[in-house]
Amino acid sequence: MSEHILNVKREGEFSYPIYFEEDFSALAGAMEAEGLAGRKLCIVTDTHVAPFYLAAVANALKEVSEDICSFVFDAGEQSKNLNTVQDLYVTLIENGMDRKGLLVALGGGVVGDLTGFGAATYLRGIEFIQVPTTLLAQVDSSVGGKTGVDFQQYKNMVGAFHQPRLVYMNINTLKTLPDAEFACGMGEVLKTGLICDGAFFRSVCAHSETLKGRKDVSVLSSSIRRCCEIKAGVVERDPKEQGERALLNLGHTVGHAVEKLKNFQLLHGQCVGIGLVAAAFLSMKRGLLTEEEYREICDGCRMFELPDHVEGLTPEEILNATKKDKKMEHGQIKFILMDGIGKSFIDKTITDEELKTAISEIVS
Repeated sequence: MSEHILNVKREGEFSYPIYFEEDFSALAGAMEAEGLAGRKLCIVTDTHVAPFYLAAVANALKEVSEDICSFVFDAGEQSKNLNTVQDLYVTLIENGMDRKGLLVALGGGVVGDLTGFGAATYLRGIEFIQVPTTLLAQVDSSVGGKTGVDFQQYKNMVGAFHQPRLVYMNINTLKTLPDAEFACGMGEVLKTGLICDGAFFRSVCAHSETLKGRKDVSVLSSSIRRCCEIKAGVVERDPKEQGERALLNLGHTVGHAVEKLKNFQLLHGQCVGIGLVAAAFLSMKRGLLTEEEYREICDGCRMFELPDHVEGLTPEEILNATKKDKKMEHGQIKFILMDGIGKSFIDKTITDEELKTAISEIVS
């Protein structure tokens, strides 16, 4: 298998490649290889990404399609809602998009989630591909088929599982990513290592300056690929989060609560970093992590400018917000703990008192 391609596959359900490239020149070939040439296409992107990459991607796709339109919405989490999806439907209808049509998600996690949900629901489901341009989307949200939008103040409450036909990453798009957005993606990279690969977590921390510099594409690409290998394996074994896939939510119970309460003023990866610290503290209090390992996790977050605390919220507010998380099961939170760095597990016995104590550590 080419070192530029990683396959995600579950027998009888889905199979698609992830491409790791340094430009968009191989995108048309990837489409042809998957039998996607000659389709009507709609490129979905946002106002941040469009000026950088919309023209380049549209030009690359002209090799495989004579009918390409685009839909550009206002960048930001505030646009990730059903109103924007309705606007997308109107664009698709007005451009005569039929069931053989295909959506192209060009952008970060918001673009990918919204486009995937639009594809899952338009005409009872059409196909789409992911062309992620942020680190967060490349290492996490573009792989696995989770799509959705926020409903009122509740994050990702409306969605569907809908796997892409292919994922195409141009690693050089990360060079135009704002520093805060890059750090946001590193929150998910660290999370991935903490779940099941302690050596990878420590390697990422050891190469923090190189990764932050974003000049060595090979180091970036290998780190992104390792995250995708880990996530692809989990998705193949548990595509609809019936069990093991819940491990990917490490740091997200508290993180999502903070994200909602701060009205999305903090980036997703920043909230994940805060959530990782809370999960690590709780794991330490249960005797699963040593204090040294807890400090190592906190230091790892700080290396990538991820916050380890949040201001302006009370522990009670955050605790109450966790109760509205979609990962609740029979009124009990499925919390992800760490039994050492690189070994996580699902726990359903966390008490409110324990969680409030951990939350108190990340509130200032």
